[in-house]
Amino acid sequence: MHPAATARSVWHEGERALQQRTGVAARLAEIGPRVLRDHMPQQHREFFALLPLLFTGTLDAQGQPWASLLAGPPGFLSAPAPELLQIAAGPLPGDPAADHWNQGAAVGLLGLQAHTGRRNRLNGWIDGTGDATAVRVGQSFGNCPKYIHPREAEYAPQAQAPAQVHRSGQMDEPSLRIVREADTFFIASAHPEAAVSQDPARGVDVSHRGGPAGFVAVDGDRLLVPDYAGNTFFNTLGNLQLQARCGLLFIDFARGTRVHLACRAQLLPDAPDPGRWPGALRLLALQVHECVRIEGGLPLRWHG
Repeated sequence: MHPAATARSVWHEGERALQQRTGVAARLAEIGPRVLRDHMPQQHREFFALLPLLFTGTLDAQGQPWASLLAGPPGFLSAPAPELLQIAAGPLPGDPAADHWNQGAAVGLLGLQAHTGRRNRLNGWIDGTGDATAVRVGQSFGNCPKYIHPREAEYAPQAQAPAQVHRSGQMDEPSLRIVREADTFFIASAHPEAAVSQDPARGVDVSHRGGPAGFVAVDGDRLLVPDYAGNTFFNTLGNLQLQARCGLLFIDFARGTRVHLACRAQLLPDAPDPGRWPGALRLLALQVHECVRIEGGLPLRWHG
């Protein structure tokens, strides 16, 4: 790890607060510099090159995080150096990230191979613009395979229809259906200083959330999401302690429809009801204030 990185914590204050509260702070202070690297190990470099999609977290001009994805034939991601991930694709038509996929912007990335349970994450900064960009690595780390539903993504450009974009200040019925039936979603969050900081600990993050179908409870434009035992890094929840805004991405894997939600989050103080939320350690409440539903325009299909 670069000497400058060892002079500061790899965890920011929001992450450390939750680690302290749950009794894992001392352990993670010790192992953090080993598991959060400033480069991709060879295994991660080879892994990204296998993928037909990449999940992203970015910030718009107002600092709102958005969770999105990029797609291309396997090999559209490549890592010519441990500190650089090249991306031969740009945002999809109608994607809310299209306007802020810009040179120098902070970004969080998640590579997920759901049918094998492999997932690797990194955050950093965009280098270049258009359909041939790269991301300079700030932090790179792996995740465990918990709560991943084993469906395989395939690049299939012939299967895509023209994109139709529906924007609203609230979820419409097709969006509500997708959210209610989901067993998977993705959440983008950020440190309050992510747009201006060069500290990789204070960046943008995007992560996977999974559970049984219907695990996200919907009450109008308010969502309740159980939080299960994980790696105790608290990347997402740590960000949300400092910056309540977040972005969600739900995918209808049968039709390819995407639902992008801009939300404000609150970690609820009371323990979840074990009858309603078996195995959940805590509950996250998410108030939706913008919805972008995109039908078509996705060159992917899923099996399983």
